[in-house]
Amino acid sequence: MAKKQALTCVMCGASDSPQNRVVTVFNNLTICSDCIDFINSRREESLQEDKAEKDTGNEMPAKIPTPHEIRDFLDQYVIGQEEAKKYLSVAVYNHYKRLAEIDARGHAEAKADSEVDIEKSNVILVGPTGTGKTLLAKSIARLLNVPFAIVDATVLTEAGYVGEDVESLLTRLLQACDYDVARAEKGIVFIDEIDKIARKSDNPSITRDVSGEGVQQGLLKLLEGSTVLVPPNGGRKHPEQKMIAIDTKNILFICGGAFDGIERKIAARLNTQVVGFGQDATKRKERLNNLMSYVMPMDLKSFGLIPEIIGRLPVLTSLNPLDRDALRRILTEPKNAIVRQYKRLFEIDGVKLEFTPEALDAIVDKALAYKLGARGLRSIAETVMVDAMFDVPSQNTGEFTVTADYVEEKLREARFDILTGKEE
Repeated sequence: MAKKQALTCVMCGASDSPQNRVVTVFNNLTICSDCIDFINSRREESLQEDKAEKDTGNEMPAKIPTPHEIRDFLDQYVIGQEEAKKYLSVAVYNHYKRLAEIDARGHAEAKADSEVDIEKSNVILVGPTGTGKTLLAKSIARLLNVPFAIVDATVLTEAGYVGEDVESLLTRLLQACDYDVARAEKGIVFIDEIDKIARKSDNPSITRDVSGEGVQQGLLKLLEGSTVLVPPNGGRKHPEQKMIAIDTKNILFICGGAFDGIERKIAARLNTQVVGFGQDATKRKERLNNLMSYVMPMDLKSFGLIPEIIGRLPVLTSLNPLDRDALRRILTEPKNAIVRQYKRLFEIDGVKLEFTPEALDAIVDKALAYKLGARGLRSIAETVMVDAMFDVPSQNTGEFTVTADYVEEKLREARFDILTGKEE
């Protein structure tokens, strides 16, 4: 009978022995137990190094940015809206401080009875479309070193109906921090289009309001702070799905909505206070031109938000409609200004693009006439520039200038006045 060949380790060359067994892994690859232990130890060390590197990148900044520093950062991207910037800067600054307080308590040996538990103050932004609510949120996301997610309330429905559960809002936050639950529990969530879940009717018995009041009721526990079971991939829950538990107590929620038509409710409330003799006509005109700045929690209740959710959004601020000067500055001043974007696009093709001051004024005038806000600037600019962007790359021209006459001509050719219902 042939003698069985002794196995040797391909890594260290050791022979099989009772103290150091050599086994065949696959494809006649042999390895000893000592080398297997060495590989496992190196794997654990590598995992620990990766975790330490990840944790280092997730640490709080050494110096918490002050509200003034946060506001100055927002000024680089958002024109105007000073009041909203101030409220947001304070909210974010306080959130940073709360996180620092939580970390300090986590490393303390004991918690003193005299310590004050700092609670969060969720924020709600009210303003017409195109005034910068979402842009403010996106700009803050550039600055923060905490998980940040922007979610949309329009896809939500009450549990058991077609749509998404309110807990799926936190799925986006988990994805932003690679499913690190500890970091997600200190993040910030911006809920856009919060006005779209307003109560549809004052009489709840008419029909089931599955995408209105039902969603507001579901949001209460998230805004207030509680342990929520979140589906890791979003969507609906089902019994076989593995859930992730998240404590929302330290998650800051910032809500934004246009609340189209709330001006009428504000005007009705203000009119009850200005009836009689001795009224200042100038002040009354200023109120009518900027009713949003007078928004109060009672107006949100009249619009369709339930009192419970209003109470969980204690910081209420408004964004003003953009005037002519603000729209003019939006075209050129921010880091991501529309004019700068077009100049960069043409620069890639080796073409120097210029806008005359009169051309910029014409674009602003059209945006004001159509009441499209900052988004209207982009819509008008795209209409004006589409022919140039189509033709210039094929032409051997080194410079292209947009004039006021060119703007008017392209808008007429595109029948922009007809499309927007402002035919002259």
